[in-house]
Amino acid sequence: MSTSNVKPVPEGMHTITPHLVCAGAADAIEFYKKAFGAEEVMRLPGPDGKLGHAMLRIGDSLLMLADEFPQWESFGPLSLKGSPVTLHLSVADVDKAFERALAAGAAVRMPLADMFWGDRYGIVEDPFGHRWSLATHIRDVSAEEMAAEMAKACA
Repeated sequence: MSTSNVKPVPEGMHTITPHLVCAGAADAIEFYKKAFGAEEVMRLPGPDGKLGHAMLRIGDSLLMLADEFPQWESFGPLSLKGSPVTLHLSVADVDKAFERALAAGAAVRMPLADMFWGDRYGIVEDPFGHRWSLATHIRDVSAEEMAAEMAKACA
C-alpha cells in the first residue's frame, strides 16, 4: 500500500487534540452539543454499546472521546476523583457561552470575571468531571503589565 499521498496530520486536525474519557460517553456527546455547540463528526460503538471512539467539532477544533474501559486502565475523572487537566475554550461571547454551559448542566468552579491578562474568564465542570475554562479576549495586555498585575494579584 502506498502512503505517498497520506498527510501525516489529517485534514482538519491540529497537532494536539484532546482525547477525553467519560463514564457515559454517549451522554457526554449530547451534553457537549447542548453546552458548547459541538457537532458530532463520528462515533464507533462497540458490540457492548460503549463508545470505543467518537469525534466532535467545537468551533475550529476537534475533540475525541471514549467510554471508560477499566480493563485497559482507561478511566474518566469521576472514577479518578478529579483531573488535573482543564480544557480551554475561546469564544466570542463568554457570558452567553457560560450561561449555555450552566443551562446544560455544568457547575461553576470559578465565576466569570475580567482578568488581569486581558480575558473575561471563568471555569465550569461538566457532569462527567472535566473542567472547561471559557474566555473572551477583551483587551491586549503587554507582558510587563501582565507580570505587574500578577504580582499584585498574588500578593
